[in-house]
Amino acid sequence: MPSTGYSLRHHAIESLTAIKRPDVPLQVVLRNAAAVILPLGIGIASGHVQVGLGVAAGALNTMFSDQPGPYRQRMHQLLLASLVAGLASLVGLLVGGELPLMLLATAACGFFGGLLVVFGVDTARVGMTSMILLVVTASTPTSPAAALGGAALIFAGGLLLTTFSLAGWPLQRYWPERQAVAKVYEGLSAMALPQARDEAAVPALTEAMTSLQYTLLGRHRAHGRAMEAFGVLLELAERIRLELMAMDELADDTATYRGFRHEASRVLAAIAEALHHGDAPEQANDDLRTLRASEQALFDGDGNPHGLAAHVHALAGQLAAAARNADWAGSRGELRAMAAETRLPESLRSNSAWATLRAAMTPHSVAFRHAVRMAVCLSAALWLSRLLQLPHGYWLPMTAAIVLRPDFAATFKFGLLRVLGTVFGLVITTVLLHITPYDPWAHLLLMALLCMAFRYLATAHYGIAVAALTGTVVILLSFDGVNPGEAVIARVINTAFGCGMALLAYVAWPTWERGRARAALAAMLEAYASYLRSLARPDQRRGRHEARSAARTARINAQASIERMRAEPGTPAELLATAHALFANGNRLARSAMTLEALLDDLSTLPGQAEIRLFIDTLAGRVQTVAETLRGKSAHRDLPDLRRLQRHLLLQLDQPDRRPAAELLERVSDRLVDNVNTLVHVMERPPALAAPAG
Repeated sequence: MPSTGYSLRHHAIESLTAIKRPDVPLQVVLRNAAAVILPLGIGIASGHVQVGLGVAAGALNTMFSDQPGPYRQRMHQLLLASLVAGLASLVGLLVGGELPLMLLATAACGFFGGLLVVFGVDTARVGMTSMILLVVTASTPTSPAAALGGAALIFAGGLLLTTFSLAGWPLQRYWPERQAVAKVYEGLSAMALPQARDEAAVPALTEAMTSLQYTLLGRHRAHGRAMEAFGVLLELAERIRLELMAMDELADDTATYRGFRHEASRVLAAIAEALHHGDAPEQANDDLRTLRASEQALFDGDGNPHGLAAHVHALAGQLAAAARNADWAGSRGELRAMAAETRLPESLRSNSAWATLRAAMTPHSVAFRHAVRMAVCLSAALWLSRLLQLPHGYWLPMTAAIVLRPDFAATFKFGLLRVLGTVFGLVITTVLLHITPYDPWAHLLLMALLCMAFRYLATAHYGIAVAALTGTVVILLSFDGVNPGEAVIARVINTAFGCGMALLAYVAWPTWERGRARAALAAMLEAYASYLRSLARPDQRRGRHEARSAARTARINAQASIERMRAEPGTPAELLATAHALFANGNRLARSAMTLEALLDDLSTLPGQAEIRLFIDTLAGRVQTVAETLRGKSAHRDLPDLRRLQRHLLLQLDQPDRRPAAELLERVSDRLVDNVNTLVHVMERPPALAAPAG
């Protein structure tokens, strides 16, 4: 359980010690490092070191735009990053010697580059790359002809990395889609295990399913016959998840049932493995035969134990369908029919880029504030480095551009890890170069190892990755005649100053998350209320899918908001505790609502369907009221007593011949009422989130 109070020491220690599991595939590490090392090696061998340095620098700065996703999306992102890197380099090389023009350029680049955070992390990296290359190239201004040539080399480096990233497109056309689907089925495999009754046991599943929707149905999706199979697998994943939740509600703990769940988990794991490698799901088909035997054994002597029959049979059928479609989901086994046109759920579709930018152009916008902070901080850092004539002064604005983030938590974390990683990297690189033979090829090999370490560890631990990156840059500059042993102290000082300026810029005009967490939690609860309303409308099955997708996205946003708020100084412990309580109980409500959706067919045999729908609508209304209270609106008065309403509903439906279905409704409705009443109680207990923020 995260700490409910702020502690600078605790946050610093957590930033230093928290290490995630590296998630960058080996082939990505190798191709990115090759795009940096190969041109430099060819330049050394041919006697054109400067050409190799320019191409290698372009590839190094474009490296982080090589992210997972459909090939079309990757191509779009890498080409944009390469073009922006080339243009920023051209401006830096042309006007770097004129301080007024450079200050104007850094202000414009900082503002518009910072504003790109409104489009997400991947696009924000493009803005950061432009700022870095602008200030780095400005340290060596040159003639227009030479500037054009240097910018062209940096652009060529980005194109080389793009070529390496897309090289597998003709051979493995659907590789990104297969990996995204496989990740979801791995999560379902963990969820199917009998001990994984709580959805919190597989926390990555929600994010993985949302990511899969963007991959399969987003703007840059692929258009091939196999996409139909991927779409079917996505829909089956949703249905399998609901069936597993329904079975959790119905099942007892018999050994036969546990065996069936283990077999289901093995089938799902085998499907994921086949998708990972693009092979036919032969192991999954073998496991399916064993599962069918377990299914038969489960019902021998009892045709419908605890109402499980329909769900067990449905799950077995869905697993068989998933195995069939896994065989078709790839370039080796494309479907014979053309893919149907599918789109993202309406709740996940983005507006036009211009509309998004216009909406962000207000001082109340997080992106606008970040853009202003970035413009001022980048220009001030450049001006200070020129005023003090700092050795290797470009490290100062470069560090500020890298460290300054839209939120305090990330700015503090990246600043701390940047300083320590730079110091550690300089020390380690100095030692490694001292024990390495004085030979350019030996240094190139060392640089390749450090570059791969940086790419592999960047998402695992930023500080260690920065140490590897520092070594990579030091060796890269050594090929340009910069002595690795010189100005080590100057680089450390520039890095420390850059981090301090970034943190100061944030504190000077902050966007504290505690002023926005209420809105994020309210949006989450509103999405849950919409999901509940969709369950009360049996004629709108498609609407359930839309509402479920929107609720998933709102939950992810609320969780990120709470984590950012937890890392901010001055956050009241009561406010953080209330936010955690609302989030946790909101998750309980979402799981109960998904269980209700999974059991709707079982409950459809009960009389009084209109009363059941009215009860669900009343629950949704109460959740909506909590959300409105969070937004500072007046709470509704004279709301019905949910517990009394539930008892009245159950009394109406208490018929001996429908007793199993009535018991199901009793269990699910009891959980739903408890979840909603708990949310109301949390809101009424402390004033921390109930009153509008200042």
